Amino acid sequence: MSPKNVIFKKTCKDKSVGVFMGKRDFVDRVDAVDPVDGVILVDPEALAGRKVFVTLSCTFRYGRDDMDVLGIAFRRELYLSTRQVYPPLQDREKGAHTKVQVKLLQKLGINAYPFFFEVSREQLTRKLFDILIRAQNNTLTWNAFSQFPDNLPCSVALQPAPQDVGKQCAVEFEIKAFSAESQDAKVHKRSTVRLMIRKVQYAPETQGTPPSVEITKDFVMSDKPLHIKASLDKELYYHGETIKVLVNITNNSNKTIRNVVLSVDQVANVVLYSNDNYSKCVDIEDSGDSVSAGATLQKVYKLLPLLANNRERRGIALDGKLKHEDTNLASSSIVKEGVLKEVLGIMVSYKVMVKLVIGGMMGSSEVGLEVPFRLMHPKPDTVKDGELEEELVFQEFKRSYLKGMIGGDDDEEEGNVSGGDDMAPKEK
Repeated sequence: MSPKNVIFKKTCKDKSVGVFMGKRDFVDRVDAVDPVDGVILVDPEALAGRKVFVTLSCTFRYGRDDMDVLGIAFRRELYLSTRQVYPPLQDREKGAHTKVQVKLLQKLGINAYPFFFEVSREQLTRKLFDILIRAQNNTLTWNAFSQFPDNLPCSVALQPAPQDVGKQCAVEFEIKAFSAESQDAKVHKRSTVRLMIRKVQYAPETQGTPPSVEITKDFVMSDKPLHIKASLDKELYYHGETIKVLVNITNNSNKTIRNVVLSVDQVANVVLYSNDNYSKCVDIEDSGDSVSAGATLQKVYKLLPLLANNRERRGIALDGKLKHEDTNLASSSIVKEGVLKEVLGIMVSYKVMVKLVIGGMMGSSEVGLEVPFRLMHPKPDTVKDGELEEELVFQEFKRSYLKGMIGGDDDEEEGNVSGGDDMAPKEK
């Protein structure tokens, strides 16, 4: 999460509209999602009579915007909601829902106006419903769909290869503020400002039962079987934490185990439009351990899945990237009971694979098992409203933060660039 005293700001090119937000990560708590809130600062003189609107959108992108096959664009708009901010439709102070908004209104002055979004199931777009209709073989109705629990995908992206250009396959959330004569009027790029945000999930406070899997393998030419058991020390791991795998092998067969190979596999299931599965090994331990016929082996192996060791690999699922900061391997998806999985965009899971290479007269064979687990971020400490620091630090978003990043900044269109300090609050 963002430091408690940092305010993210961005201004459009013509200086008419600026966006100020206290955070860019919004937490999905499974049963509820943090509302998206912030403050818009306007310059009435630069607006010259135009209105100001702010939009929250969720888009599933599975191809470049300039790709168009038979009239089908490679992006789906899953959610779209627009608010008029200026001229205000309600009292300015009554529109402030959070302590940060109140502080920003006091700091920025009379030309600052709050905005607030709560994602409701009624606002999920008809496009998403049409996608689900196809996925469910036309068994859904719009009325039934509108009664499902509130849910949108979390921010997940599939890592492009170094040579890939353009946008990657991803679920993206965006705040867009713009000035125009009306909501449906033509919007000029120089009067628009975009800010990417993320919808994230954190690890639950309680651990599940440590997973353990065992199998017995019989061989045609052997009177006794091979028994393998793999156990993890816990069910939920945090990013950057070492995974300890206890492997017990009882080889009562007449076969020789030539090698024991362990790996962590990430499985990304693109459920929204194709139900494609991408299984990628994100860490591997080739132990070289052997177990002769009639012998046993009990050993703890260590695995550490990190994005740092997989940066060049195409198709690895990542937590949504905010462009100015680094990201990590995608966290495991948590699904609320009763929610259609097709709504969730890209679902991510992890498993430890244990593979034994068996020697034989006719060549080698393999015996394996898999142990599922979850990989997530710990829940950060909650900052209470009364503990917010009085001094607000404003952080500008500029292209200089993004050197070497594929895909560029939130400013994918000309004109959506930072306006410098012209609209920054003046220190007294």
